[in-house]
Amino acid sequence: MPPALLARTTIVISLLLGALPCHSQEDVAAFYHGKTLEMLVPTTAGNDFDLRARLLVRFMPDHIPGHPTFITRNMPGGGGIVAMNHMASRVPRDGTTLHIMFPSVGALQAIGTPEINFDLRQFRFIGNTSTSPNVMTVWHTSGIKTLEDMKTKEVVLGSTAGDSGVYYARVLNDLIGTKIRLVSGYAGGGQVNLAMEREEVQGRATNSWAAWKTTKPDWITDGKMLTVLQVGLTRHPDLKDVPLLIELAANDNDRKLLEFLSASVAISRAVVTTPDVPAARLAALRKAFDQTVASPAFLDEAHRINLDISPLSGEQAQAVSDGIVNAPPDVVARARTIMLGTK
Repeated sequence: MPPALLARTTIVISLLLGALPCHSQEDVAAFYHGKTLEMLVPTTAGNDFDLRARLLVRFMPDHIPGHPTFITRNMPGGGGIVAMNHMASRVPRDGTTLHIMFPSVGALQAIGTPEINFDLRQFRFIGNTSTSPNVMTVWHTSGIKTLEDMKTKEVVLGSTAGDSGVYYARVLNDLIGTKIRLVSGYAGGGQVNLAMEREEVQGRATNSWAAWKTTKPDWITDGKMLTVLQVGLTRHPDLKDVPLLIELAANDNDRKLLEFLSASVAISRAVVTTPDVPAARLAALRKAFDQTVASPAFLDEAHRINLDISPLSGEQAQAVSDGIVNAPPDVVARARTIMLGTK
């Protein structure tokens, strides 16, 4: 093709492409303008998940094109599975429903939990607000002060049904010989806390360290509860003397198992939306999340209510989640016996 004709053809193609409809920011703004979005929370009200969700919905609309409003809906049950199944099958796949999910759902999917009717790999991660570790705690009157004490004395721990504390207890009993007796089935973390305070149980199998700092800071400062274990990939600066779950591994195979059980802490407060959300809306939601968690007004309010903010982008959280769901079969098979209690 002669150079002059090539140049004219290029100009024409450029003009035609410019005239084609595209999913621009203006399209996204038009879609979200006047809409009410839903933030789904997999817990009862008043805990760390709920507080984070409600804080996000206060500030995110300022950064979403079209500035929609939000409502928050609590849907506890099944260690987060009920809410995720709802997200997979009962809400529009258009970017109008967000969910601050339980981090353990990826591991539960990987091991083939039968109640799961979703594929987390198809969900789109908007961002993650905290990488704070999970911790196992005991009440000050329990007679337990360290994890070693739990090898010689039975300790009764409370948990919500299906949360990660259930399999933390099982793996500790199996690998290091603790004598944990679990009382699960509480409707929410607040109910477990009340049972611990009433000494109906001697401790709580798991809660986020960030959540304790938010909801019960006086229990920490007054020594009403003691932290005996943390679960994450590194020790938290506040908990330098508290053992990390992966440090309990006696060999490489044990370490791989404990890393699998610990990896989800890296996305411990992640926000997702449904599969099939148009790319432009997903990009807008991710950008809005990143701008929100970096904004001075949001951070000031988070600091005021003692919320730890250590964010990951949506892309980073997506990679962590996919790595959990796609874990090696031998690791998954071993985790399955622990998590489902089939041993």
